[in-house]
Amino acid sequence: MKLSCLLSSLWNMESLKSIIILSWLDSLLFILLVLKELCVWMEPYRGIIGTVDMDQEQIAGSFNWRSGGGWCNNIRTCVYRKKTRRGSSTYMEKQIPFTGILSEKAEENPDFFNWNRVKLRYCDGASFTGDSENKGAQLQFRGQRIWLAAMEDLMSKGMRYANQALLSGCSAGGLAAILHCDEFRGLFPRTTRVKCLSDAGLFLDAVDVSGGHTIRSLYSGVVGLQGVQHNLPRICTNHLDPTSCFFPQNVINHIRTPLFILNAAYDSWQIQSSIAPPSADPHGYWHDCRLNHAKCSASQLRYLQGFRTQMLNAIKGFSMSRENGLFINSCFAHCQSERQDTWFADNSPEIRNKPIAIAVGDWYFDRTAVKVVDCPYPCDKTCHNLVFR
Repeated sequence: MKLSCLLSSLWNMESLKSIIILSWLDSLLFILLVLKELCVWMEPYRGIIGTVDMDQEQIAGSFNWRSGGGWCNNIRTCVYRKKTRRGSSTYMEKQIPFTGILSEKAEENPDFFNWNRVKLRYCDGASFTGDSENKGAQLQFRGQRIWLAAMEDLMSKGMRYANQALLSGCSAGGLAAILHCDEFRGLFPRTTRVKCLSDAGLFLDAVDVSGGHTIRSLYSGVVGLQGVQHNLPRICTNHLDPTSCFFPQNVINHIRTPLFILNAAYDSWQIQSSIAPPSADPHGYWHDCRLNHAKCSASQLRYLQGFRTQMLNAIKGFSMSRENGLFINSCFAHCQSERQDTWFADNSPEIRNKPIAIAVGDWYFDRTAVKVVDCPYPCDKTCHNLVFR
């Protein structure tokens, strides 16, 4: 995982030379999505430049999600990862259309369709916070350095002239958007409007169905193996252990930059990989429920309602800031800003008759305060719930 991927994958491509000298015009939308190895892609107004992976199916591995990027927490999983599309551009798709918040069509993306859009690809397996190496396994964890190099390069290409900027990410990228939000704000003059959006990045320090701490164990491995502790917000690490500071619930109250949290109250990834993973459910009692919410028993639904309550408790302090925004819908979903059907469509999810795209736009442009929390399942009939095979 070399820093050379940052530039060589973009600037050495003849077809992209005209993109290098792009005008940043009035505004810039910076999209940070945790997907595979990190490279930089830009789309000014036309053409498909960049990649995105929107397959909803869960793939092999207990902490992988196809519309996100996940993490690797030990030598075995990291060695495996570097031979996949999350670890090398050799295995990546080269071109996939931008949709949802990345769309260039006004009817699909009313507030941001004519912005410059950048996607930063992901290969460090620690939400752009790693900085260590394991020579024996030939692993280099350079997420923080890649982040800094990418920002330096983009600023030199003209991003420093942007009047408006939005740092956004989905899943592990949603966590990265939180952890790097204030860093991103610091790149720009005070006169620039800068905000951050975390989509499906509110990973909770939750107890699993066996009484264990599956996700805390995962995060502990990520933080320890990849040297993450040195790149976490010090306002958190001054009083909590580094693993706790990798959980966004312990960081969001200290973010100074306006932040919008978009999350499903019954986050599909967290149900499958944190709350009821196979490792915590050896007899398979949760098998059908974690694949399809319609097959959950009454007691399982009560457990999931408790998870929703934990999420709402985690954002109480965050929601007190008038500059922050919230959209917590009672859906079984994960990542809703890049899927066109959930971002902005005729039947996209709504809370109080407001779809996600309009809620984010209203908040970003200060048209109105947006702090909307859905009623508990099953009251919301607009959800696009994920069902897995």
